[in-house]
Amino acid sequence: MAPVPNKDQKQGGGFFASIASSLSDFSSAMHNSVNGLLGFEGLEVINPEGGTEDAEQEAQRGRWKQEDRDSYWKTMQKYIGSDVTSIVTLPVLIFEPMTMLQKMAELMEYSHLLDLADNCEDPYMQLVYASSWAISVYFPYQRTWKPFNPILGETYEMVNHGGITFIAEQVSHHPPMSAGHAENEHFTYDVTSKLKTKFLGNSLDIYPVGRTRVTLKKYGVVLDLIPPLTKANNLIFGRTWVDSLGDMILTNLTTGDKAVLYFQPCGWLGAGRYEVDGYVYNAAEEPKILMTGKWNESMSYQSCDMEGEPLPGTGPKEVWRVADVPKNDKFQYTYFAHKIKSFETAPRKLLASDSRLRPDRYALEKGDLSKASSEKSSLEERQRGEKRTREAKDHQFTPRWFDQSDEIAATPWGDLEVYHYNGKYSKHRDAIDTSDCIEEVGIQSTEFNPWQYGNIDAE
Repeated sequence: MAPVPNKDQKQGGGFFASIASSLSDFSSAMHNSVNGLLGFEGLEVINPEGGTEDAEQEAQRGRWKQEDRDSYWKTMQKYIGSDVTSIVTLPVLIFEPMTMLQKMAELMEYSHLLDLADNCEDPYMQLVYASSWAISVYFPYQRTWKPFNPILGETYEMVNHGGITFIAEQVSHHPPMSAGHAENEHFTYDVTSKLKTKFLGNSLDIYPVGRTRVTLKKYGVVLDLIPPLTKANNLIFGRTWVDSLGDMILTNLTTGDKAVLYFQPCGWLGAGRYEVDGYVYNAAEEPKILMTGKWNESMSYQSCDMEGEPLPGTGPKEVWRVADVPKNDKFQYTYFAHKIKSFETAPRKLLASDSRLRPDRYALEKGDLSKASSEKSSLEERQRGEKRTREAKDHQFTPRWFDQSDEIAATPWGDLEVYHYNGKYSKHRDAIDTSDCIEEVGIQSTEFNPWQYGNIDAE
């Protein structure tokens, strides 16, 4: 079990303040020693598991060929310090056969925790279940492959999982923004997401500029989620690995109670990596439940006193544990990840704009990197053509399933335009599901078509 935050740390303005200082020393030392050895200023090369390799050997690892890596590094140097979310064309060899919209759906794998929260009368246990659900997505998010950026107007649908209907849509291209909605008998989930990045040479800081709301239907509880920062390390040189660090805050907007969980950054030789510690607080900011665990393994909870210390005679109770995963999977996929990129979770009469139908994604899934690269370039060029057509006609792109509201959400990383689910997808899906006409879903049966000026309007 991860160490319990002590009283002094809690009163000092946040848990584990000393950890931040250690991280700073760690980064500085590695920066100086490794960069001097490699001759690449501004790069970090770290092996989070430790090991016996020296920095130069570690720098030779990874998925890049030497000549490709050196060439790409020369190209990318000019972007250091920039947000590279949508301004850089990346080689397909670093991609996985999934889009960002599909990756959004991975948050639904452990949605049964939200069902438990909805059935729970205790408001503090509601936050225990719901915050464990929010943490559960970080295990699959540690994959080091990049998902495809969605095409404007692209969608992803999911059914056949926990009674959930899920729809996501790419609602903006510049800046890249996605909106999603999920619902079953226990909860609704709504998210607007706009990633912001900072390229640091061999690493990338990923700021989750987004607004996430979960409504528990039984008691009408509304929860608001602020996730922590994520950092992708060794993008070009060394063994790529992902870390999440900082506070995750889940607030009950109905009562004022909240869960504040601290994701510890990776320290020397992997010390503290994956560990999560924190409390569920009441509206008066008094600790009620201690939570500890690892975001790649499990989470436990334990009642605590006013000082945050575990109550005598109590022990930690496990609330969530990661499911078994396939061994030696090429893309580090979970079983659920395989489901959401397949047609197993697809509804009847899949939308032609669905991510599963993208020819570049499908080619990569089949192992044809050359075709995947050419199809990706073709889609991106057609998207640019769509934009030119829209501008020539003085038209604005209008999403189908989400409407842009007047609301601007303030996040720790910048303001966000909020999109609301408009309910049209539910009516569309109900009409399809009650129809006597059953259509087979398959990659050969429907051509990928998210285009505003294509035949998608005829669906």
